[in-house]
Amino acid sequence: MNLSDLQSKKVISVLSGRNIGNIIDVNINSEGMIEALIIEQNKNIFSLNKDNVARINWNEISKIGEDVILVKKE
Repeated sequence: MNLSDLQSKKVISVLSGRNIGNIIDVNINSEGMIEALIIEQNKNIFSLNKDNVARINWNEISKIGEDVILVKKE
């Protein structure tokens, strides 16, 4: 799987069912394994001035599907 394949998927919280956002980058460790996904969070009325980037650690990913990535995070 390529990074471009991951970037085309929506990131969805299995805890709330909410669309968290889109993958804009990944963190890779010294062994070349993905350590975390960097997500540009969807903006809402309450977060207009907040930093809208989140980190999803690899162990927080529940499932990578054909269209979405399910994560255990709010």
